[in-house]
Amino acid sequence: MLTNHLLLTFVICRLLITVGLTVDLPELLRVGIDGQLTVDPSEIETASLDFGLLTKSQSMAVLHPASAEDIARLVRAAYNSGRGFTVSARGHGHSINGQAQTRNGVVIEMSRRKAAAGAVMPKVSAAEMHVDVWGGELWIDVLRSTLEYGLAPKSWTDYLYLSVGGTLSNAGISGQAFNHGPQISNVDELDVVTGKGEMLTCSEEKNSELFHAVLGGLGQFGIITRARIALEPAPQRVRWIRVLYSSFSSFTKDQEYLISLHGNSPSQKFDYVEGFVIVDEGLINNWRSSFFSPNNPVKISSIGSDDGVLYCLEITKNYDDSTVDTIDQEIEGLLKKLNYIPSSVFTTDLPYVDFLDRVHKAELKLRSKGLWDVPHPWLNLFVPKSRIADFDKGVFKGILGNKTSGPILIYPMNRNKWEQRSSVVTPDEEVFYLVALLRSALDNGEETQTLEYLSDQNRQILRFCDDAGIKVKQYLPHYTTDQDWVDHFGNKWSQFYENKMEYDPRRILATGQRIFPPSAATVSSW
Repeated sequence: MLTNHLLLTFVICRLLITVGLTVDLPELLRVGIDGQLTVDPSEIETASLDFGLLTKSQSMAVLHPASAEDIARLVRAAYNSGRGFTVSARGHGHSINGQAQTRNGVVIEMSRRKAAAGAVMPKVSAAEMHVDVWGGELWIDVLRSTLEYGLAPKSWTDYLYLSVGGTLSNAGISGQAFNHGPQISNVDELDVVTGKGEMLTCSEEKNSELFHAVLGGLGQFGIITRARIALEPAPQRVRWIRVLYSSFSSFTKDQEYLISLHGNSPSQKFDYVEGFVIVDEGLINNWRSSFFSPNNPVKISSIGSDDGVLYCLEITKNYDDSTVDTIDQEIEGLLKKLNYIPSSVFTTDLPYVDFLDRVHKAELKLRSKGLWDVPHPWLNLFVPKSRIADFDKGVFKGILGNKTSGPILIYPMNRNKWEQRSSVVTPDEEVFYLVALLRSALDNGEETQTLEYLSDQNRQILRFCDDAGIKVKQYLPHYTTDQDWVDHFGNKWSQFYENKMEYDPRRILATGQRIFPPSAATVSSW
């Protein structure tokens, strides 16, 4: 077996031969890696794909780091090699458009499930109500660790098999965001390896510019190796409720009312507010909506929707032994103020962990049927509140027709819960909606579910918003032109660009995002 030193030499030589890089070879050969650097074809194949299955970009090597220092050594080698090779951090590989890939560079597999990672983490401080976690740690493992202390993070994503560094590089949102903000609003401190190979600790007080840049920064300024996440007491159980609407205005009015209660005491608000659109008769009882079936299946025709579209409000109330006697009364008081279809209340009760991990359970069912590892042309948009009714009319009741191949989420958030100094961009309104079209391209002979059809439909939706003047912002953005990225960031672009030049001036990191190509010529006009 090759030693790490010899293997690194081999990798560098392959880089030189394949892409003709101008490197300082002696400098690279002095790099010492304690983890594993591999050119195994199966490892490279895994690193060249992601959940979206829409693109493939083959790296030259894969690093399984033993520590943050391994990452810093690799990045310093790339930085010091002139035009050198690129580096991309990969968590669970759940991106859609190859954001964690890098062609002819090195992918760093951050997952602790594939390699040990330095200091013992997660490390919970019950007294200070936080947990320190490795950047590649999956949220499900963070949850399991903190629950041993009766604690849990405040803000989540719907799917927990995502890496901490991955979600913090975007925002990290779910139904708790109206109350606690996205995951990036619940971070106290970060350790980051910049594009220069520097290992820096940053927070609100220390290296604050880097701290805010990295949060939501799409991996452009550094690789998160440690994050300190704020915690709260973990509830024991969840009352999970779904109600249906045939009126979009009633649906959005109630959602907006519920998120306006974020400042109330726990007894006077729900803990989670989401919703989804039902444009397909079969979808109401699908994997995302298995809540309703098999014991209580629901048919759109039985509800009486005039235009064939229904809306489902999804809400939860957390509780434990101390509040079990009042939970029914609290829920009744909140539901009393909503205008849903009276006969459409569906309720279940389950442990807190089971609720948070609900999508993974659905994933296992889909995998057993061969319906998970298929292309996912997902489209996630932030839509301003003032135009959400126009979006409903033009997209839900227009472009989508009455057929879709996956769930369509829709729920509002409060902009004041988002740190505006972060790199994330949102609509410039106090309330905006996430609309997530989470469709799958299934090869089952149905024209409306092909990858080509769904991709074209996504383009139609974006074109409709542009033509109608609906100023949406993509979440988990993907653009193909320089100007699109400039337009996306808007008045944050100048700072974003300055931060790139400060922390990754040679554009080594996260080239799969396609914001800053390694070649300087492509950005000369910016």
